[in-house]
Amino acid sequence: MAERRPLKSRGTGWARVLASALARSPVTPDQISGASVLFAAAGAALLLCWPTPAGLVLVAVCVQLRLLCNLLDGMVAVEGGKGSPTGALWNELPDRAADSLFLVPLGYAAGLPWLGWLAALLAMATAYVRVTGGALGLAQDFRGPQAKPHRMAVMTLGCLAAAAELALAGSQHALFAALAIIATGSAWTCLARTAAIARQLRAGTVPR
Repeated sequence: MAERRPLKSRGTGWARVLASALARSPVTPDQISGASVLFAAAGAALLLCWPTPAGLVLVAVCVQLRLLCNLLDGMVAVEGGKGSPTGALWNELPDRAADSLFLVPLGYAAGLPWLGWLAALLAMATAYVRVTGGALGLAQDFRGPQAKPHRMAVMTLGCLAAAAELALAGSQHALFAALAIIATGSAWTCLARTAAIARQLRAGTVPR
């Protein structure tokens, strides 16, 4: 199993109950990881085809369901003892697809496609820098300010704010704000992680 993102929610009672139930079921961790992409695809369809107040609320729900899958797949694999040889692969690839499925359509819904593509590219870059550190023998760096949970929190709040804004004022400035925060924060995250890797390499902390 790949290094795991530190999450306080793993220790909650509700997460343990859900993970335990899934561990006793025929569902595999890889299938849970795949389901996260389906929720992201549903969110993408809503953003592209039904960017209404109700649709934006449902997008926020899809974001949270994606995060729930990301939480439970690792718990079922590790705590539930159902890990597989392909677990590390399924731990990463669906996340990259889900990020892009959410962020690119968010740019189109905001009327700024280029910003959606930029946010998706920078989100992928944060993961690239993280796994590069791991490939160099360092502990993977999950720091923010716009790591995956932070990006999805901003998107959730942005969609909910945009739903209220659209219903009350007919505008969607909140979507632009969310994308701008995600893109800027992701760029900063890449720089922070790269700088941390460079410091460790200069200090000779890479195992040999």
